[in-house]
Amino acid sequence: MMCLSRINPYVSLTLFKHYKQLYVCLNQLKNEAMELIIDNLSKTYSNGIKALQNISLEIPTGMFGLLGPNGAGKSTLMRTIATLQEADSGSIFLGEIDILKQKNELRQVLGYLPQQFGLYPKISAEVLLNHFAVLKGISNKSERQELVKALLQKTNLYEVRKQNLKGYSGGMKQRFGIAQALLNNPKLLIVDEPTAGLDPVERNRFYNVLSELGEHTVVILSTHIVDDVKELCTNMAIINQGQVCLKGNPVQIIEDLKGKVYKKTIEKPELILYKQNYQVISEKLFLGKPTIHVLSDNNPGDGFIGVNADLEDVYFSQIFNNTNLYSN
Repeated sequence: MMCLSRINPYVSLTLFKHYKQLYVCLNQLKNEAMELIIDNLSKTYSNGIKALQNISLEIPTGMFGLLGPNGAGKSTLMRTIATLQEADSGSIFLGEIDILKQKNELRQVLGYLPQQFGLYPKISAEVLLNHFAVLKGISNKSERQELVKALLQKTNLYEVRKQNLKGYSGGMKQRFGIAQALLNNPKLLIVDEPTAGLDPVERNRFYNVLSELGEHTVVILSTHIVDDVKELCTNMAIINQGQVCLKGNPVQIIEDLKGKVYKKTIEKPELILYKQNYQVISEKLFLGKPTIHVLSDNNPGDGFIGVNADLEDVYFSQIFNNTNLYSN
């Protein structure tokens, strides 16, 4: 073992500086690792609709999927987190930020892509993104130009940056929406129904953009499209009628259904009878005939065949049967 007293003082000082820098970097990474904590959040509208009922979730850094049908309360939850509407009760914290009380502090570290947003059709993507950067308070021109260039490259729009937005496809507009949401280098990014209406090619491009963002940011993906969550998210929750009916890791959630899903192709007139006698969780047409999936602890016989469960089976079992078998 080398005696410390024999080490060159200059080398010792250099090593100390390097270790100090490493320590600072590690602490910065630790501090930057945010977690969003939602505790007993409730919201009832004036017409009596209970949009949120005691929602509690812990969302770490990474991609988090919030899955549920239209009208389940997803958009209400997203708007509440984004400080666009008030909750009746409960709390939301992003790290040390009390979101319901410190709205301005949250907005400084928030990126938000709503379900629907408008764009100026006769302006190019480059000009409009630069304008948004000015509104975000990025006053240094060269810094702003570099940021706009980097974000357009990140979202695969740089080659069409001079093109007016009216000529953009739906997927290109969604990617531009992500670019504007990233202008302030957010610690929390909310995307609400981002792939609705996109063709498969554009959906995959959008997946690639989001997957990169989830490495260092809390990203909440709110959607009713099961494939969105299956492709991107390491954690998820299913919400229905304003309540969380399931939460966890998608792989483990699917594993919990192993050996419990069976399928059968039937005639259309038989569908009502099968729904009365079995726990039918989904139905699809195959060559004009319904193929049903049922949930059962034991093989129901009667021509049913066991199948490997997927996230769609989990989703339908919760939404249409409200079994809540796997809630934490």
